Amino acid sequence: MDVELRHLRSLVEVVDSGTFTDAGIELGISQTAVSRNVAALESLLGVRLLHRTTRSVDLTAAGERVLRHARRALAVVADMRHDAAAGASTIRIGYAWSALGKHTPEFQRRWAAALPFHELQLTRTNTSTAGLAEGTSDLAILRRVPDTKGLELVLIGAEKRYCALSVDDPLAAKRTVTLAQVATSALAIDHCTGSTRLDLWADGSQPPNTIPTNDIDDWLTVIGSGDARGITAESTAHQYRRQGITYRAVRDASPVPVYAAWAKNDPPAMLQDIITLLAGLYR
Repeated sequence: MDVELRHLRSLVEVVDSGTFTDAGIELGISQTAVSRNVAALESLLGVRLLHRTTRSVDLTAAGERVLRHARRALAVVADMRHDAAAGASTIRIGYAWSALGKHTPEFQRRWAAALPFHELQLTRTNTSTAGLAEGTSDLAILRRVPDTKGLELVLIGAEKRYCALSVDDPLAAKRTVTLAQVATSALAIDHCTGSTRLDLWADGSQPPNTIPTNDIDDWLTVIGSGDARGITAESTAHQYRRQGITYRAVRDASPVPVYAAWAKNDPPAMLQDIITLLAGLYR
């Protein structure tokens, strides 16, 4: 027998209600059924989850860990049911670093006017597919083509590149900077989701060393400390203003392409309308 949702629901409800009797009332089953479900879960996992006395029910250390997983599992199932019931009413658009930068409010306004029966949900997911591969987005805004099969991509626009640097950096006094100037310091790079890689520079003119980061927050923290500079898309400069960091346009860098992407075998509803909306922002 595998772990079943009824086992998880019984455990969670016993903890939330405080007794097996109250848990049964909340779940609409008998106290005996609740006890049987929890016992079955303990047997399947091979650990004791609850300390039972005549007056109280307390979690064991293992029970604390299992409870966290149980809550997450039940939440995922609830989301699945909500999405299935909603059908095409909610469309999730994922992004790894920034949504559409300065265009985001306008996109939301145009969406409400053009697609009033489809709710827009913008979600930041720190993966190379911005949630497509993980099933948390229906369409993604990408500024780097992932090494993942099964996706369709269409170019919707391009953004200027900006250098992010500490306000104490000597380059902060300049209105714009060049790639050569940026390369005189260490460069912070997110190899998984960042839009800039070392091949932006010609061989022999690359930064002396790089500092790897895991996401936009790590990237900004390293730059704010003054240990490195970073190059990113214009949308990042608009979406992530942080004390101690400033942005300068890189006047000789190629623009960052902006793509809309989706799973080949599961395109979102109203796909062409969404692409038209997105592309219209960059004209």
